[in-house]
Amino acid sequence: MKVLIIGAGTGGLALAHLLKGAGISVAVYERDRAPNADTGGYRVGISPAGSRALKACVPGELYDLYVATCARSPRYFNMLTEQFGEVLSFDIADASPNALDGERNVIRKTLRRVLLRGLEAEVFFGKTFQAYTNNADGSITARFQDGSLATGDVLVGADGTSSTLRKQRLPEAHLEDTGIVSLGGKIPMTAETKALLSDKMFKGMSLIMAPMGFGAIIHSLEFADSRNDPDFSARWPDFVEALDEDSIGWGLWGARQNFPQDPAGLSGEQLRELGLEIARDWHPHLQAIIRMTEPTTIHDVKMRTSVPLTPWTSSNVTLLGDAVHTMTPGRGAGANTALRDAALLGRMLVEANQGRKPLLEAIQAYEIEMLRYSKEAVQESRKQMDAGDLAHRPIVGRFQLGLTRGVMRTINAIPALKRRAFRQMMRVRGEN
Repeated sequence: MKVLIIGAGTGGLALAHLLKGAGISVAVYERDRAPNADTGGYRVGISPAGSRALKACVPGELYDLYVATCARSPRYFNMLTEQFGEVLSFDIADASPNALDGERNVIRKTLRRVLLRGLEAEVFFGKTFQAYTNNADGSITARFQDGSLATGDVLVGADGTSSTLRKQRLPEAHLEDTGIVSLGGKIPMTAETKALLSDKMFKGMSLIMAPMGFGAIIHSLEFADSRNDPDFSARWPDFVEALDEDSIGWGLWGARQNFPQDPAGLSGEQLRELGLEIARDWHPHLQAIIRMTEPTTIHDVKMRTSVPLTPWTSSNVTLLGDAVHTMTPGRGAGANTALRDAALLGRMLVEANQGRKPLLEAIQAYEIEMLRYSKEAVQESRKQMDAGDLAHRPIVGRFQLGLTRGVMRTINAIPALKRRAFRQMMRVRGEN
């Protein structure tokens, strides 16, 4: 069997490792011209389920490198008011007894560099996919913009939200605008910037619930342990300089109709001013974080989501990750679901290659299960970020915000309720 993968993102590379490790011929085609291209975004949150899926795909040595290049794991998960008042806070330190169970933060660019390791001969850059052709012998030929062709037995679209392959394979699939827009950036971690955060905020991840449905996130990323570890430099000398500098990241979002102006098309400086305008009545330390952010690090994002699909007739062309189930970051499930796809699809293709299942039956089994769990992830993620929610309305939204904060404060004050809520949160993150 030969498998062609379009897209060298997290899911596509994880799948390539699993297949290569099983002795299956694999080739990955990426439109970026170089491995270190800026793929957008800074932090990727990997859940316990995401770590388990990744471990199932990659060699042990590579998984160790992934763990070593992650930032310090967050100890706290905080829900705050826009004035940094605590509404609910979980101490998750005891929920991470080993590397597979913990929440992890990694820089997207670094994660790609890790996953490219060992695939130097299998990944081809500067290859923009155009279309595929079904051949009479059952094989698939992919065509690229530079005129080159590639033929294989299976074609996998892992080419992201704007997937060209999806448009040909599933023309009925479409994306919806949630009406939520966001902007964010990061600042270097110094004694001055660290002092802007409380101890729980510095050691954890904090979500802010503000009036009019506005929300924000603050997270600190520290890589000092790996950077100063002689064992790290001895095992992976070529990765010491790849570790990102310690930083504090932030993002804020809300319904487009509540933004003073649409962030689309604004410069970094204009986005910074827009962030300051939205947060003008928020805690002064958050305003300071925004004010200190270098404009070149500030970007805006329009939140889109896929519309869940019903099962289709399977063929030897399939999809994974954002190419088939784009979701908002409301539940932090996007990258984790892509890793789950890679582990499941890879396992099914290995079974087919070993003659334990017919190829189309194996792909169909993957697609049915993938559609089941991704539908829930897409729907739950949208619930967190939908401009149609009552939270974004002036009067009803304020009432809803007060009620939500009240419930959370009650949970925070009653140990039994807090333990139960904590277990539920970890169960969800552990499953996906």
